[in-house]
Amino acid sequence: MPKPGVSRAGCLTEPQVVAMELLKTILVTLFTLGILVSVHEFGHFWVARRCGVKVLTFSVGFGRALWRRVGRDGTEYVIAAIPLGGYVKMLDEREAPVPPEELSAAFNRQPVLSRMAIVAAGPFANFILAVLVFYALYMVGVQGVAPVIGDIEPESPAAVAGLRSGDELVSVDGKPTTTRQAVSMQLLKRLGESGEIRLGLAAAGAEGSREVVIPITDWLSDQEEPDLFEGLGLAFELPVIEPRISEVVAGSAAESAGLRSDDRILSVDGSSVSTWEEWVRVVRASPGIALPLQVEREGAIIALTLVPARVEQPDGLATGQAGVSAVIPEWPEEYLRAERYGPVAAWRPALGQTWALVVFTVDSTRKMIEGLISPKNLSGPITIAKVAAASARSGLESYIGFLALLSISLGVLNLFPIPVLDGGHLLFCLVELVKGSPVSERVQMLGYQMGLLILVSVMALALFNDISRFAAN
Repeated sequence: MPKPGVSRAGCLTEPQVVAMELLKTILVTLFTLGILVSVHEFGHFWVARRCGVKVLTFSVGFGRALWRRVGRDGTEYVIAAIPLGGYVKMLDEREAPVPPEELSAAFNRQPVLSRMAIVAAGPFANFILAVLVFYALYMVGVQGVAPVIGDIEPESPAAVAGLRSGDELVSVDGKPTTTRQAVSMQLLKRLGESGEIRLGLAAAGAEGSREVVIPITDWLSDQEEPDLFEGLGLAFELPVIEPRISEVVAGSAAESAGLRSDDRILSVDGSSVSTWEEWVRVVRASPGIALPLQVEREGAIIALTLVPARVEQPDGLATGQAGVSAVIPEWPEEYLRAERYGPVAAWRPALGQTWALVVFTVDSTRKMIEGLISPKNLSGPITIAKVAAASARSGLESYIGFLALLSISLGVLNLFPIPVLDGGHLLFCLVELVKGSPVSERVQMLGYQMGLLILVSVMALALFNDISRFAAN
């Protein structure tokens, strides 16, 4: 008799698996935010100390302190309960009386350029983190898959432009694209734009390349989650995935049917299947319907019956779900592209990648404000948590790449000229530098109130988008 809480196969039950995955997601998210916040606040802290400002508190997180310690420098170091930010509290006459002997160490007594350096140091620390991450990646070697075109939808923009299956996309708008990720990055820049996309193509086995032009008008601006390649009418070539099972979810329909890891599906409901896609198509079309299976297991052919679980979709239709994953084949060597640099040369692509992502983040925000990109593409903490966990599962390279992207986003966001953000403080300092006197406290307070309203509204929209995506899935 199985032990309580354990399935017959000796695995965790489905609720336990879900709970474990949720715990992993939370831990990865807290770890990721902890790194980004610590780096950001350390930027403020380090420059403040170099400018002679006394730092009272260095906190990672808000709210109740979970851990605190006072260092020999007199600064209180804190880890707080809410990990959605942090702060560096400095000696400042505007917040509390300052003893005469410490006035020179007060933030508000510093020259305006020193204050600007302290404020800007947080975002720039995030950019430096991204550069270092990309530098390490390019030193170790970044690997991607060649952007070889597979299926092309008839009468689509790609078909009309003359793209062919087997062509490799070697450039987009004149920028070299050695991997699919590079193609995605270049196409993302064109979201919401009008004009034309220029694609450089190299036919398989042929020398040289040719260029085709695809006209666009407000490209995918109305899409909530734009599919870049579907928007052109093409799909990249994929390796054939055999109908062989990698894992069976505990408590699923597949486990009830007796399916096991490494089983190969030979036929479903009397029809033979040779690819994973064929197997999935039949299962999804048969919710709650008994499907006779023929399965190859350790050289023997076994007959089983699967009743796919019924899953209701947002459109009111139901699909079948087995609860299994596929064995993903390795890519052939000719499809793999690797970039690796030496200790000196790696700085150039690291700086270039960071700058490109900074420009892309700013440009995407501009397009969203102008209505060229749907505001439903704005993501909040739930999406960040899901992507962080997924990238961590995909491997260290994927995770630290996402960490760099998130660090850049945090840096850019904080430089926006919105009071309560670092960019708002920089704006007030810039006005002071031009007019020769500080901005009045009344104007600053009004700015902070407006900035807080904007920030809360944007966060609410991002959270609403997250919840909508979560509900749809």
